[in-house]
Amino acid sequence: MTTFKFDQAHSAIEFSIKHLVISNVKGRFNDFDAQAEGDINDLSTLKGQFTIKADSIDTRVADRDAHLKGEDFFDVAKYPEIKFEITNTTEQSVTGNLTIKGETNEETFDLSYEGKSKNPMNGAETVGFVINGSVNRDKYGITFNQPLETGGLMLGKEVHFQVSLEFALED
Repeated sequence: MTTFKFDQAHSAIEFSIKHLVISNVKGRFNDFDAQAEGDINDLSTLKGQFTIKADSIDTRVADRDAHLKGEDFFDVAKYPEIKFEITNTTEQSVTGNLTIKGETNEETFDLSYEGKSKNPMNGAETVGFVINGSVNRDKYGITFNQPLETGGLMLGKEVHFQVSLEFALED
């Protein structure tokens, strides 16, 4: 069993959501942690958890970020963390329990193991993963929206994301 030491400096959680039916707004979470362990040669053994500080949301617009942190969206005062607990991993997917605003649902996302490399800065064996997926925000009580005069709604229901993770391997 190998423990994976999380490298936040070389990891990212980015997302996008449809806006005004005509474009996508992008953002990221800047403060998160990941814990994982298992046999890197058998991805089905991987277990772990991701914890995101909801108030670290960053869309590059301070007023929008403040709204997203409020009760209409993440309600960070009451629900400061977003969590994903891994329950099953295959070569192509990761399944787990995602908790947002106190609502927990099982979700399955695409997984790509990017490989292993020796970090020349510290000599550590390092591995990388990319997780892609989407979640229906309504399932988590994030239902704020406004109708548009041209039809449709201001915000899409599906939030698409990409998580890039880097870990140093420790025996």
